[in-house]
Amino acid sequence: MAEPTDSAPATRMLFLGDDSLADGFRLIGFETHPNPPPDAVDRIFGDLRRSRDKAFVVIDEAVMAMEVTNLRRVRQEGGRIVVIAVPALADPPQLSSEVADRLATMFGSSNLMQ
Repeated sequence: MAEPTDSAPATRMLFLGDDSLADGFRLIGFETHPNPPPDAVDRIFGDLRRSRDKAFVVIDEAVMAMEVTNLRRVRQEGGRIVVIAVPALADPPQLSSEVADRLATMFGSSNLMQ
């Protein structure tokens, strides 16, 4: 009896950010882009949008703070491309998302990290 084959395309796993984090993500199988400039970030997210690939993308907070058109579009669209941000290794965690901004407005930013 033949085993069923999984014809669904694989989800791409990418990391964009500080080179000190990129090594760890590379070791666990992520496609890494250490210290990408804004134009490279825009190109990568534009390529993901055009190719219609499913993707799980981890970016550091510095990349999240960049003004990048295709990153903003991907985050607004939601769905097949999931984007999360992680803090730099040496920095204290900072919550930088729309949800964190709303919570800070409601509860005060000092209460979020306690």
